[in-house]
Amino acid sequence: MLCWGNAAFGQLGLGGIDEEIVIEPRKCDFFQNKNVRDVGCGSRHTVFVLDDGTVYSCGCNDLGQLGHDRGRKKPEQVGALDAQNIVAVSCGEAHTLALNDKGQVFSWGLATDGQIGLSGVEEYIRVPRNIKSLSEVQIVQVACGHHHSLALSKESEVYAWGQNRYGQLGLGHELKNEVSPKPIKSLSGIPFSQVAVGGAHSFALTMSGAIFGWGRNKFGQLGLNDETDRFAPALLKSLRSQKIVHICCGEDHTAALTKEGGVFTFGAGGYGQLGHNSTNHEINPRKVFELMGTCVQIILCKHTMAFVPSSGRVYSFGLGGNGQLGTGSTCNRKSPFTVKGNWVSYCDFINHSDSGLYCVRKIFSGGDQSFAHYYHTKNCLPPDDFRNVKVSKQIWTLNEELIQKWLQFSSSRLPPDVMNEINKVFSSAACLNGSFLATSNIDHYRTSSKFSGIDMNAARLLLHKLISPAQPQIAQQVAASLEKNLIPKLTNSPPDIECLRVYLTLPECPLMTDGNNFSSLAIPFAVAISKLDKAPLKVLENWWSSLENPLFMKIVQLFKDVVVHLLKLTKIGIPLADRRIFNTFLNTALKVLEILHRVNEKSGQIIPYDKFYIHEIQDFIDIRNDYINWIQQQAFRMDVNPGIAEAEATVTMCTYPFVFDAQAKTTLLQTDAVIQMQMAVDQAHRQNFSSLFLPVMESVDPCLILIVRRDNIVGDAMEVLRKTKNIDYKKPLKVIFVGEEAVDAGGLRKEFFLLIMRELLDPKYGMFRYYEESRLLWFSGQTFEDSDLFHLIGVICGLAIYNFTIVDLHFPLALYKKLLKKKPSLDDLKELMPDVGRSMQQLLDYAEDDIEDAFCLNFTITVENYGSTEVRELIPNGAETLVNNKNKQEFVDAYADYLFNRSVASLFNAFAAGFHKVCGGKVLELFQPNELQAMVTGNTNYDWKELEMNTEYKGEYWADHPTIKIFWDVFHELPLEKKKQFLLFLTGSDRIPILGMKSLKLIIQPTGGGEDFLPVAHTCFNLLDLPKFKDKQTLRSKLIQAIDHYEGFNLV
Repeated sequence: MLCWGNAAFGQLGLGGIDEEIVIEPRKCDFFQNKNVRDVGCGSRHTVFVLDDGTVYSCGCNDLGQLGHDRGRKKPEQVGALDAQNIVAVSCGEAHTLALNDKGQVFSWGLATDGQIGLSGVEEYIRVPRNIKSLSEVQIVQVACGHHHSLALSKESEVYAWGQNRYGQLGLGHELKNEVSPKPIKSLSGIPFSQVAVGGAHSFALTMSGAIFGWGRNKFGQLGLNDETDRFAPALLKSLRSQKIVHICCGEDHTAALTKEGGVFTFGAGGYGQLGHNSTNHEINPRKVFELMGTCVQIILCKHTMAFVPSSGRVYSFGLGGNGQLGTGSTCNRKSPFTVKGNWVSYCDFINHSDSGLYCVRKIFSGGDQSFAHYYHTKNCLPPDDFRNVKVSKQIWTLNEELIQKWLQFSSSRLPPDVMNEINKVFSSAACLNGSFLATSNIDHYRTSSKFSGIDMNAARLLLHKLISPAQPQIAQQVAASLEKNLIPKLTNSPPDIECLRVYLTLPECPLMTDGNNFSSLAIPFAVAISKLDKAPLKVLENWWSSLENPLFMKIVQLFKDVVVHLLKLTKIGIPLADRRIFNTFLNTALKVLEILHRVNEKSGQIIPYDKFYIHEIQDFIDIRNDYINWIQQQAFRMDVNPGIAEAEATVTMCTYPFVFDAQAKTTLLQTDAVIQMQMAVDQAHRQNFSSLFLPVMESVDPCLILIVRRDNIVGDAMEVLRKTKNIDYKKPLKVIFVGEEAVDAGGLRKEFFLLIMRELLDPKYGMFRYYEESRLLWFSGQTFEDSDLFHLIGVICGLAIYNFTIVDLHFPLALYKKLLKKKPSLDDLKELMPDVGRSMQQLLDYAEDDIEDAFCLNFTITVENYGSTEVRELIPNGAETLVNNKNKQEFVDAYADYLFNRSVASLFNAFAAGFHKVCGGKVLELFQPNELQAMVTGNTNYDWKELEMNTEYKGEYWADHPTIKIFWDVFHELPLEKKKQFLLFLTGSDRIPILGMKSLKLIIQPTGGGEDFLPVAHTCFNLLDLPKFKDKQTLRSKLIQAIDHYEGFNLV
């Protein structure tokens, strides 16, 4: 051991030497052939711990700080600790703490401010005593300030006691001092790797490098850009991204060590102790540039010392009046200066035989004294590295080693200490928050509101390894700990983002997804999520949004299963007394699904929106009643306090429409249509009844009747609908073609929709532009047609939905987004104009700096206007605004906005007004754009076998008739395009209703005539006249001929 600095009180342990100060490193003979584990330096005393766990002390003993009454100049053993295996010590101004291998803390010395953690003692005590109030806690680190102390437990709780004059305990303003260790509740849940203490300021460092500081800040030693003392922990935000792995404190300054070996200092700099070649104070962390280019492994404060392993040198700077810098003088140093000595690096040392060289293993400093423990034998080990925390000083975290340790015991014979350890780990959110940390390129030191720092794969593997049928006792203990301790203690406002990791990892635990644990684990967990404040919930949403598809789906599935589990209970029956709590649970699970759904939509659908469907809902809920209750609840909430309404109201599933599948949403639409139509019919009947007594009143028909001529279908429909009152749109639609006697039982209505849409979409009107590449239509900005026609198309689409008839309307999804007040995006541009969409994507993906030269774009768009081209500006002065890397996203957004919004605003508004006139109201809020599109135009989820199974036969045809068997053989062999053409030929649309093939009934009947005739389709009734073909080849030929010759209701 080498030592230097103030020796006036014997604190260097050199014996009775003449000098009061030692200005350069000197050997301390006492430690010859002894391995030192730890050294604590007080203001005037020093305590040493050897590798065998024995404790020695020397220096001033006026206040009992040595823990013995023997000599003071040389280290003497502290006899009271003989029976203990001490692993760490720390010294304050005149008190000492020692930690044994079982996590118990012993203290002695000055007690006037409560700094030794023992109540009811005199001014000081000379014999070490166990701090009984910490006996139930396993401590892993202790740290002493001048007059206060901190301890970190295995469960990551930070305890504080002693003086609180400057807030250094972090327990608030109320306390002047605290004689008994108290946990700092405001740090609960954070996984800490270290605690550090200065004269009257304190720090706790998280496992991912976040620093919390509190206490005295007169010189900016908390690094918070001010000089205000803090009585509660405050996050040092400026160092969050710097990968801090160790922190140490001088009396009024602080140093932080990064993972790469860089050093930041801040606080008092009057003696040069910050190393910036000045004596200024720094209220913000500042990197010590004089140490750049070196990799520091150990950093110490009081005066500041740094150890650089590549050269083996020790550097010091700051106050040097008592020789504590070891530079051979008593001068202060304002920048790092090499401590005198024949230093050699570990690599060089093992290749040399010169015994005069010093290979540093550890350095220690404090007070005005410094020590360097070195090797002088060939079997030396690499020096200590503060960047790697020893396992014995770490909090519990779930890792391979710990799980292996637990699993080595047979399932029926788990020792009590193992059960206790499992309980402690799974009762501590902090321990789980410090587990499964990512160590790849994007490691956990980059934890932020966008990145959790969790390796989700490791979490899944380890939790599944631990929770297995082979170890039921472990599973039971984990479940009990989570239920009784961890989940109930999750707070709505966690102190740091690292506290939120448990919300990601818990769903990976197999116990959470076990239906038997829903009421004890999954539902309380959902409650905790739903109670999170806005800021932490936003972070959790960000983290969820970056999960891979299977991981996100797992969380969604968990809460879907919880909802189904709760709905099943309604079938059994909920006692009246439990109904309120049941409603709360169901609402909570649905609210979490609502949050997940919002995240999914904002992230461009991590999983398809239909993965949120709960198909079983209709088995447990009367959807019609639910919809009526929802409508009433909406009205009720307008009249009363929302809080009261929410508390009293039962759960209405319509509040969470994303869980409804196509079947359920169709039922909802039918319910709304029936309600609206019934209201219209009732009003008509009331009016008719009144007209019996009041002849002035005109009789009203309970149906919306359209009398149209086939050769003027658009003009006639427009004339009738223009005169129609809004309420009449809600009535059932009946169509009468002039000069035809057929009664409309649905077939005429379908034919009307097919004919009018064919007419309205005819290019002669120029209302819509056809895009060849996508085969889709969009509003044409150059039309001369009246907006009334667009209004009419909107009405027709609304009527088609309300009357459950699909129409062949080839519009992009953007139309339905706009109807639901959602903004079209680049994806919609890609759908309508694939070439343009691809180009825009290339523009966004282009990473080089020469974007202006490569693309030559400005904020304009070129449009065709009756044979000529015009340039339109997308923004004011768009022609002069070049597209560059900074504004390229703005350009893409402006382009899409022009195409989908600005250029067609009046036309779309007329269309939307017509559509909402029929289909407006609450029910529309329940639909996704894709679902609304499927309601209007059907979908493409073809199941041809189901089509065959649902087909009906007339006359002499039946399922096994030879012609029918040949027909289906031919049909199933047709390519997809021909099958779709057949659907168009037979039903008027190549898409199927939203409910799928099961709701599409085909009818096949035999027809007179021979095999020379073609099959004939009666589109309005989905009816096929099929001649009795006897061979496959003829049937195939005639069927394809019929399909190909069908002119249909083509768009162009």
